[in-house]
Amino acid sequence: MLTTAFVPGTPNWLDLAAPDVEAAVAFYTSVFDWEFQSAGPEAGGYGFFRRNGEVVAAVGPLMGEGDPSWTVYFHTRDADATRAAVERAGGAVRAAPMNVFTAGRMAQFTDPAGAGFAVWQPRETVGLDVVMEPETLCWTELYTTDAAAVKDFYTSVFSWSYEDMPMGDGLVYSVFSAPGGGTPEDTGQGGMMQLTREHRDAGSASEWHPYFATEDCDATFTRATGAGASALMPPSDAPGVGRLAMLRDPAGATFALIKGDPDQG
Repeated sequence: MLTTAFVPGTPNWLDLAAPDVEAAVAFYTSVFDWEFQSAGPEAGGYGFFRRNGEVVAAVGPLMGEGDPSWTVYFHTRDADATRAAVERAGGAVRAAPMNVFTAGRMAQFTDPAGAGFAVWQPRETVGLDVVMEPETLCWTELYTTDAAAVKDFYTSVFSWSYEDMPMGDGLVYSVFSAPGGGTPEDTGQGGMMQLTREHRDAGSASEWHPYFATEDCDATFTRATGAGASALMPPSDAPGVGRLAMLRDPAGATFALIKGDPDQG
């Protein structure tokens, strides 16, 4: 379970790289009960999505090459040391460690299968204000072209452990946990799954994406598609998990929705 008691290797920040920040703000504030707050003129268009005054995500302009996407950040005590660990384990540096004013220090990487992720070393900004509430981050997920390789990679970088859950047809869903992360009852921070050949042949590539909690998956899905999102998976029931859906926003960034199964907490 995600918490804001961040420890190394747990998700602590989330932002969207958008080709048109104003359009992204218009879309997400129409889907969720979010408001946008600019980080100021010196931030280059970066700003925060807030719900009830609390930061739930952020958005900024897409820089350089690459597709619009949500980026999951993981807590680190030392972004430079994490960079070294990433390179030793076969990953690549997309953005070298840098200070973000006095808020903290960040870096962006690519894992060996091509999925982008980032780390956040807190200073004045510890991380997201709230998770696991309606319309906030409640899960992180990696689709990958090489599950075996990236499991070894993330274990080397973040000391993750995994609980593998067979899904039928030879598919396995691996729930990852960072040491000391989560709650005593639920240490899972997210999951990863091998992309099938069918998905790869259709153009799917390795990527991280967020899940946002919702009190009504169908209604939120309808708002999103009505505002221009495309459906990757319509609302569907997952036994023991809840009701979930996956979409691409109007610019192409992937995100998911879930209304948890109340019997599963």
